[in-house]
Amino acid sequence: MDFGDDEDQAAIREAVAGTCAAFPESYWLERDEDGVFPEAFYAAMARDGWLGIAIPEEYGGSGLGVAEASVLMQTIAETGACMTGCSSIHINIFGLMPIVVFGSDEQKRRWLPGSVSGRVKSCFGVTEPNTGLNTTQLRTRAERHGNRYVVNGQKVWISTAQVAHKILLLARTTPLEECRSRTGGLSLFYTDLDRQRVSIRRIPKMGRKAVDSNELFIERLEIPVEDRIGEEGEGFRYILHGMNPERVLIAAEAAGIGRVALRKAAAYAGERIVFDRPIGRNQGIQHPLARNWMEIEAADLMMQKAAWLYDHRRDCAAEANAAKYLCAEAGFRAAEQAVLTHGGFGYAREFHVERYLREAMIPRIAPVSRELILSHIAERVLRLPKSY
Repeated sequence: MDFGDDEDQAAIREAVAGTCAAFPESYWLERDEDGVFPEAFYAAMARDGWLGIAIPEEYGGSGLGVAEASVLMQTIAETGACMTGCSSIHINIFGLMPIVVFGSDEQKRRWLPGSVSGRVKSCFGVTEPNTGLNTTQLRTRAERHGNRYVVNGQKVWISTAQVAHKILLLARTTPLEECRSRTGGLSLFYTDLDRQRVSIRRIPKMGRKAVDSNELFIERLEIPVEDRIGEEGEGFRYILHGMNPERVLIAAEAAGIGRVALRKAAAYAGERIVFDRPIGRNQGIQHPLARNWMEIEAADLMMQKAAWLYDHRRDCAAEANAAKYLCAEAGFRAAEQAVLTHGGFGYAREFHVERYLREAMIPRIAPVSRELILSHIAERVLRLPKSY
């Protein structure tokens, strides 16, 4: 068993680091302060071909797997771009996989090249204010009228809606009470984000300011039937296909944040002189950082295992969820320790570690809570009774 990057993955890591070199931490600090979408970074990632890393070659992509995509995203995070850099391109990497897997050839040719080239930005419209993670209870309604659907409803925590041209939208086409199963009656669409019919309100938040989060109010949005992916009523099954890869990528990003935080903390501890000696000589500084390193490396191995399983078409739900949980916790603890290692300067924006800490909160919360992951492992792996 080889625990290192293979030749292709090593090349990806080096090339991505080269692309990111043009965007030092000062760039990300500026975006954190002004809240402007990182257009220059997005354009550079498109120019160098990274947006299509997991899209099939016949539609302009590279046709690689989640293992290679995780190397891409982890490298971006580890440069200090953290979740802001990663989230700006996240939907391009694996968010459109329902189209790749379930879309028609006509739809793939119509939609995927624009995403690969960076000409078209998209957002993912699933979560609603009153349902949270209980996706089967979605209330946004898409009613068919001839060759079009008319959609009304609300969505919340929709990233990049301020800059998006398209929306991957999950909506109810059959009332829940008429469905044979609680997962039925939902349909998936990929369509134009018509701002005359969709009101977009930005949500102020504690981190990742440059990649917007929004509440959407949808009123009589018309969607052509040809913009529906797959069969009507099968949308829930389609979005499940993208959930495990998403968890793997979030895990990779969280570990990347942990690594840059740890690197920054260790460098500061080696240079900071207090009582005529570097603080890094004290075991009270050394031991927590050493523990952070072990936690990150162990969590990263679970992430690699989950990616390998997915790419080899094996069940990876438990491993993907575990990777997301372990990497998120390890990355957060490393970011927290980086702040503490810097002492008072850790609270200063110019040292970046407080930004790491704020952004390291995101993988702990989204796209699935820690508690639901623990329930999943308890019920699906340990075969304990369902708790909810």
